[in-house]
Amino acid sequence: MTDTPPEFLIACLCAAWCGTCRDYRAGFDALAARFPEARFLWLDVEDDAELLDDYEVETFPTLLIQRHETVLFFGTMLPHHDLLQRTLESFHAQTPDESRHYAHADSLRRSWQNERNLRRALAERSEPGAH
Repeated sequence: MTDTPPEFLIACLCAAWCGTCRDYRAGFDALAARFPEARFLWLDVEDDAELLDDYEVETFPTLLIQRHETVLFFGTMLPHHDLLQRTLESFHAQTPDESRHYAHADSLRRSWQNERNLRRALAERSEPGAH
């Protein structure tokens, strides 16, 4: 058995007090079951503030989709699960090279590579001595 992390990381950045987030959660969890090869995370912007303070989440739900170290999407998505499903299917259909090209195709997506890399932030948080 290997400890290789899943290729895709899908994170929903929400808040417990947000009714839209609460309504969205069941469908998000159902999508996680449809994509078992991916890691789905539900992160509360208040409970996980130390991790997410720099992410500037203003509207819910905010989604982050990463393929290995490549951030493919960061932003608000309408709370329709079929929209997230189609987005994930589209990213799954790309080759890793196509994903890297997509992620660097404009200045906003290029900025996500350093500013929104959740895998890196999670790894830094779990390192010994990290706060």
